[in-house]
Amino acid sequence: MNMYLHGTSEINVHGHLEIGGVDTVALASEHGTPLYVYDVALIRKRAEEFKEAFEKESVPYQVAYASKAFSCMAMYQLADELGLSFDVVSGGELYTAIKAEVPMNKVHFHGNNKSRSELQLAVKADIGCVVVDNFYEMTLLEEVCADLGKTMDVLLRITPGVEAHTHDYISTGQEDSKFGFDLTNGQVDLAIERALSSTHMNLLGIHSHIGSQIFETKGFVMAVEKIFEYIEHWRTQLNFIPSVLNLGGGFGIRYVEGDEPLPLGEYVSQMIKVMKQYAEQFEMALPEIWIEPGRSLVGDAGTTLYTVGSQKDIPNVRHYLAVDGGMSDNLRPSLYQAEYEGILANRANEETTDTFSIAGKCCESGDMLIWDLPLPKANHEDILAVFCTGAYGYSMANNYNRIPRPPVLFLENGEIQLVVKREEYEDLTRLDVPLTKKVQL
Repeated sequence: MNMYLHGTSEINVHGHLEIGGVDTVALASEHGTPLYVYDVALIRKRAEEFKEAFEKESVPYQVAYASKAFSCMAMYQLADELGLSFDVVSGGELYTAIKAEVPMNKVHFHGNNKSRSELQLAVKADIGCVVVDNFYEMTLLEEVCADLGKTMDVLLRITPGVEAHTHDYISTGQEDSKFGFDLTNGQVDLAIERALSSTHMNLLGIHSHIGSQIFETKGFVMAVEKIFEYIEHWRTQLNFIPSVLNLGGGFGIRYVEGDEPLPLGEYVSQMIKVMKQYAEQFEMALPEIWIEPGRSLVGDAGTTLYTVGSQKDIPNVRHYLAVDGGMSDNLRPSLYQAEYEGILANRANEETTDTFSIAGKCCESGDMLIWDLPLPKANHEDILAVFCTGAYGYSMANNYNRIPRPPVLFLENGEIQLVVKREEYEDLTRLDVPLTKKVQL
């Protein structure tokens, strides 16, 4: 198999994997493993692809970084530098954005069960909008705004009844979903009426998200068509025309051979094309178009470095190769059978001679990162690089088995910036409270 290298990745004169002009073997030696590294130039390139597609069509837009893919203060600041808005889905992500001092009027707050305290934090911070998910939340938001004497711009999240061709656990636009108001059973009409009559909500428009890791435009086009079928009804019956249509994210990336995502601009151009057609047909102004890429901005920009440890060869069955991380730093393979590619970063030019199954170190039989990976004969302390871990790696990292979470480095033009420190053992017990007395049985 010919190894596919992403972004600025290349094999240097030493036969080592290099990312952003930095030797990853040297990084592993200096910073230890597991270690997340990001190719910042590739993130910049992806952001420009989205923005250029909108600007080419001269339409109003916002590209909001879906920060659930990977969030830390430096990532929010980089997204701001790239001219992006921000999609947050929890109080923790919102708090991190506040600490990063990014413009609050560009923050959009999502989630199907926002708490009162989370909404209070959002309203006090004067964020750009809340994407309202259900009637319970409408009541809660109205109460919070009333208490604080404020008004909040909102979008209504709908389920358009469009299913993306993706894994069941990452499909969100179908009718049977925990997210949003259902478009076909009248819930959206009731939500629009209530939002329009509220003294504390300013209804901007509609939000739709059909899933993740999508390789075609048909689902997005169908979602737009479905929404515009109802816009004429809303205009005549409810006197409401959305000024914003947020079509979510879900644009796929190449994880393994056989994945064939479209150029990012193609997703955008098809959305714009169909929206312009309907806007002209209905003789209405084109709504401002918002999208929310996350994985497609940072997914293939991230690589995780591991050190090879033990091996177990079961003749005629499987050759296990264990590394010093696993489901504690990359939960996706265990969660929904995600697939990855990788190489030995310190021996990247060598011919592959064997097939290994890459096992993590967690005490779970299901802690497997890659089932069949062609590699040279692997040795103890080789450095394994697993590609495309930039989305939902660090953000889903955990302390199972009390394993500390890895650090994160940004790499660009030969420069290295530590943006998240490595957890130490003392961090794992920092919030623990010792037992103060024995329990009498």
